[in-house]
Amino acid sequence: MAREGEEEEGRVFKGREEFGSNLIHALVALGIWLGTIHFNIALLLISLLFLPLSKLLLVLGLLAILMFIPIDDKSKFGRRLSRYICKHACGYFPVSLHVEDIKAFHPDRAYVFGYEPHSVLPIGVVALADLTGFMPLPKIKVLASSAVFYTPFLRHIWTWLGLAPATKKNFMSLLKAGYSCIIVPGGVQETSLMEHGSEIAFLKMRRGFVRIAMEMGHPLVPVFCFGQSHIYKWWKPGGKLFLQFSRAIKFTPIYFWGIFGSPLPFRHPMHVVVGRPIELKKNPHPTMEEVIEVHSQFVEALQDLFERHKAEFGYADLPLKIL
Repeated sequence: MAREGEEEEGRVFKGREEFGSNLIHALVALGIWLGTIHFNIALLLISLLFLPLSKLLLVLGLLAILMFIPIDDKSKFGRRLSRYICKHACGYFPVSLHVEDIKAFHPDRAYVFGYEPHSVLPIGVVALADLTGFMPLPKIKVLASSAVFYTPFLRHIWTWLGLAPATKKNFMSLLKAGYSCIIVPGGVQETSLMEHGSEIAFLKMRRGFVRIAMEMGHPLVPVFCFGQSHIYKWWKPGGKLFLQFSRAIKFTPIYFWGIFGSPLPFRHPMHVVVGRPIELKKNPHPTMEEVIEVHSQFVEALQDLFERHKAEFGYADLPLKIL
């Protein structure tokens, strides 16, 4: 909400206009950012099929070290690389950020952004990153599946990009330190529930982020990304066993592909829409009824955000299913 006496001010940030578009640089940036998943798989397959046992063990040992070696999230090299990725990723698709009320966000406050959908990968969050500089917030972190931070190479890139493990301890400590946090409430299970022809938001039982926002008194902000579900084609098995397996490993093993079957995503415009903050009074011990009430308010705000903007971006007939 805007402060008393202030008018609401919408703002649009267009990635291609802000940063330009250089296809070669964009492909390199996206290859570094997103290709590490496929690189790990290819490295393991090649090592298993073609290397002698001694060298295979050497590769596996190196990967094991890279899974646990500490990462300097403030590394100058890492931050320069991340800035390069953010800049060229925004220009590639392109990504646009639509903020309904830019004056409602103040640099001295921390916010909890509930971002939907997850899709194959929630790539649109790049528009909200502090390195992109669109939002007037100096400290922003994206909370992601813990599995990311045990994946060699990927954990380095994503840590430098401003991601952190989505644990309750991390969430609360980051808010206390003044960081605004972006969380995809549906998480890994939402990916396993994806459907072609509709958007899925696995929200009905996801109340933990709401409780933490209430306990610490930070505003909740609904965010929806239009177009993100079209940057990859995908296939996944069905059934309860698959859902249970995905939850157990905190990762959804689906097959996805982009240009020419590669990890490079298709160039499909993404529009990230940021709604107005839902102000919350600090409540250190909210009851379940109070949490449910605020959670319902957030879900309604997200649904309203989706319905008000979907035609504007060419998705007039697209349904949003809240599961």
